[in-house]
Amino acid sequence: MNPQAASDTRVAVLGMGIMGSAMALNLVRAGLRTTVWDRTPAAVAALADAGAQTAASPEQAVREANVVITMLPTADVVASVVFGGGVAQAFARSAVWAQMGTIGVEATKQIAARLAEVRPDVLYVDAPVSGSKGPAISGQLLVLASGPREAQPLVMPAFSAIAHKTVWLGDAGQGSRMKLVVNAYLSILVEGVAEALELADRLGIEHAKLAEVIEGGPLDAPIANAKLHKMDAGDFTAEFPLAWALKDVDLALASASANPPPLVAALSRQWHAAVDAGLGRADISAARLALGGRVAGDS
Repeated sequence: MNPQAASDTRVAVLGMGIMGSAMALNLVRAGLRTTVWDRTPAAVAALADAGAQTAASPEQAVREANVVITMLPTADVVASVVFGGGVAQAFARSAVWAQMGTIGVEATKQIAARLAEVRPDVLYVDAPVSGSKGPAISGQLLVLASGPREAQPLVMPAFSAIAHKTVWLGDAGQGSRMKLVVNAYLSILVEGVAEALELADRLGIEHAKLAEVIEGGPLDAPIANAKLHKMDAGDFTAEFPLAWALKDVDLALASASANPPPLVAALSRQWHAAVDAGLGRADISAARLALGGRVAGDS
């Protein structure tokens, strides 16, 4: 990281959920001047203790920032926060807005167009992240960035503080497209682990033996291995909530052609049933509980 660029970077983070709070903490630890805001004031308390500035409103948070990060749950919330009040107007001159939540391709295009109308001087970067709670805490996220070339040097001090790697993919919107593909891949892997464990139970195969066979071989994948052990332990503490994963699966389906990928479509139906059964706030690994007649209360 360029020390001068880092010292000149003033970041505002809007949204202090699982991901946003971890990202903001790493920005503070990297020495970047960081202001935080959340719709729930109590959510910013820990960041204030760590050295972040807290703002009473999103307008106040962004006013002096040259990089604004939104890590909000849905497109509707992003639009409401940024365009529903005076936030867009409060952006500093020639600031960069890095929209880092997963909101889908169509919403990304609409928000970029809306920003261009009201604040054409602000650079819009579509930069969803790949990774869950653990990588967010350790600053090891993957940023899937897309947007104007001139924004890259401005946002890289912030991205370097929260991620082990940033991949630039082209014009704004390409990051969101890549994120939907990546999360579809992730979701299929997790459901595959859940169903493999269900089949193992039916065939009398010990989970530990299944893990021994897979680990270190060509079928081994870090995320699949981690979720296998999480399912085996019955630990469904949220790192990436199932409801959020389902949101991304449905966004992928909405962005697909008239003939959606059949496995992703089936996965959506399966996980809707799981969320309806009360598993939405649990980790994505709780897909295991939706199999074999299990319900949330059986865990």
